[in-house]
Amino acid sequence: MTTPLPDIPLPATIRSRYVDNINGLRMHVLEAGFETPGRPCVLLLHGFPELAFSWRKVMPTLAAAGYHVIAPDQRGYGRTTGWSADYDGDLSPFRLTNLVRDALGLVSAFGYKHVDAVFGHDFGSSVAAWCALIRPDVFRSVALMSAPFGGVPPLPFNTADGPAKPAAEDPVHRDLAALPRPRKHYQWYYSTRPANADMQHAPQGVHDFLRGYYHHKSADWKANTPYPLQSWSAGELAKLPTYYVMDLAKDMAATVAAEMPSPAEIAANRWLPDSELSFYSAEYARTGFQGGLQWYRCGTSGAFLPELQTWSSGRTIDVPSAFISGKQDWGTYQRPGVYEAMQSKACTNMIGCHLVDGAGHWVQQEQPAEVSRLLLQFLQQAKPAG
Repeated sequence: MTTPLPDIPLPATIRSRYVDNINGLRMHVLEAGFETPGRPCVLLLHGFPELAFSWRKVMPTLAAAGYHVIAPDQRGYGRTTGWSADYDGDLSPFRLTNLVRDALGLVSAFGYKHVDAVFGHDFGSSVAAWCALIRPDVFRSVALMSAPFGGVPPLPFNTADGPAKPAAEDPVHRDLAALPRPRKHYQWYYSTRPANADMQHAPQGVHDFLRGYYHHKSADWKANTPYPLQSWSAGELAKLPTYYVMDLAKDMAATVAAEMPSPAEIAANRWLPDSELSFYSAEYARTGFQGGLQWYRCGTSGAFLPELQTWSSGRTIDVPSAFISGKQDWGTYQRPGVYEAMQSKACTNMIGCHLVDGAGHWVQQEQPAEVSRLLLQFLQQAKPAG
């Protein structure tokens, strides 16, 4: 007998539902603008450690503008089931192309041949980018949030007559560990076996862990004053805050505990009051974090890079695109050169690039009114003429 899950604290215009048989998943979806059939559709893809719930503040505005708005708990997250969190299990269901297949299946299940836009935040931005790159006929425009897209990984080129070079191990991790203040990169930490338990069984509890994590990466943490880094090197990466480049001996729970906001700061938080944070913490206490961590492992393992190289040699995002990030979000610059490459090479039809003041990494939660305005403006500008 399964315990019924508690209600989600949603605005009255958003409903929660399940859609079966989506690429092997039973997908939990939040939906707005469902009352009238025949509306154009937009798909919203969340990141880590978040849920479809992260879109609750922008969904009503998009629906009021005439859109059918769909936001799933993605594979590995929340109330969506049909995935395995086994650290020793098969990682391939979590690779980017299969996450695109999840999105495609969901759109199709709702009876759409195409959507007007796909919006992705954080890791959801990567999925949204690949949706638009692989299936521009379905995903007619794309807004990337908080995580820029630098383009398709290149294939080795013009090597037939040269000496064969095996792929070199990235020296940056050894160099980070050798710094006077030894460090490690969070994505490689997230790929380790202990990472899930470190967070799910954090000494401070999941609720306070998430409070510290969301605070540390938000505009409320006053030291978030990002700027472009010069290179992917230990010396430059060490300038990133500890939620990205951690102290070598600390796990993520200890990292964010050091930056825990005061009770007064928590009480004053309007963008994520404790009543809303409680929904996240209850979900993550129940599911753990491993489902989301599998996404990071797909990237750091390098195992699925060859598949992404299928689209190398000039494939770009050619549908109308936009980028929205918090002005106080280091995520824009965490991979040196990617923010610039997105605008100059990876996206050929970028019609907006916005850094929203007063927002860190959780831009659509910290500044929902401005993000909603920018998304609606983008949807208007991205519409085909005629």
